[in-house]
Amino acid sequence: MYFGVSHQHHTLFENAQVLQDALAPYPQLAIVLSTSWVRVLGYSRAKAYLPEELRQRVIGATFHSRLNKMEFDAMTRGAQVLADARRRGVTQWLAIDDDNDGWLSAAESHLVLTDENLGLANPESVTELVAKLKKFN
Repeated sequence: MYFGVSHQHHTLFENAQVLQDALAPYPQLAIVLSTSWVRVLGYSRAKAYLPEELRQRVIGATFHSRLNKMEFDAMTRGAQVLADARRRGVTQWLAIDDDNDGWLSAAESHLVLTDENLGLANPESVTELVAKLKKFN
């Protein structure tokens, strides 16, 4: 599960409760942060903004100090997430993002594309997320 947001007029992880509710039936799912806030605040501080229940699920971030910062920055969000999923060896995953740039057609089924202003506050995005999560059973 990838989760991130980086908008100027929104608070960090403002829809965390919506995500928490959607993930409740799937205790085995982990979260990898794919937000630019990890680069701004650092992994630990960005993770600390999440409610405890989600924080316990976070296993890492798409960016970490062992990566080449310039190469990472040159990648699209889709490429960053795909590279991380390959590195971790996961085949069942979802990404929640408002940026559909760089997603290969084979990976689009893993993407819950949200409105850039509403994110998971958009009921249609939540409906899509819940439907895609059901495939994890």
